[in-house]
Amino acid sequence: MKKIVFLLAFGLATLFTQAQNPAKIGFADVEYIFSQMPEAKTIEAELQTLQAQLKKQYDGKVAEFQKKLQEYQQFGTTVPDAVRQNTERELQQLQQNIQKLEQDSQENLQRKQVQLMEPVYTKVGKAIEEVAKANAFTMVLTNQISGLDVVLYADDQSDISDLVLKKMGITPQAATTTPPKK
Repeated sequence: MKKIVFLLAFGLATLFTQAQNPAKIGFADVEYIFSQMPEAKTIEAELQTLQAQLKKQYDGKVAEFQKKLQEYQQFGTTVPDAVRQNTERELQQLQQNIQKLEQDSQENLQRKQVQLMEPVYTKVGKAIEEVAKANAFTMVLTNQISGLDVVLYADDQSDISDLVLKKMGITPQAATTTPPKK
């Protein structure tokens, strides 16, 4: 019986203590933070350069395909069936190569983006953790993940995005497109 009373008293004391120290929750707009970082412009420029190179390769393959297709269409009925069939196979192969190149290009671009963004996300994550600890936040959420709102409402005082930027040595500036505060 003494154990039950002790456990009950301990449980009530714990609840009372937690009620006096409510959780402090903040949120950080990671996209806003990233847009303010100097690395953002460098990463964007590098990705655009890669995308332009990949598009040039793709356009070259498409032009080659269109040229061969035009030649094939000009054959008429004077070309032997063997030549016609060989050209059709070649056109099919070129078309498959174009589709593969397009798929490989998208994958290459995504890999490069992940490679470039990983250190930035690590840096931002570390800064968020340091700001949260320094300001006694028990939890920090992000306002969006893949375009979906995670924070449905937050007081502007809970937004630690500018604190995170300052922690990384970046002076926050007005964003070109400020996300609506909830």
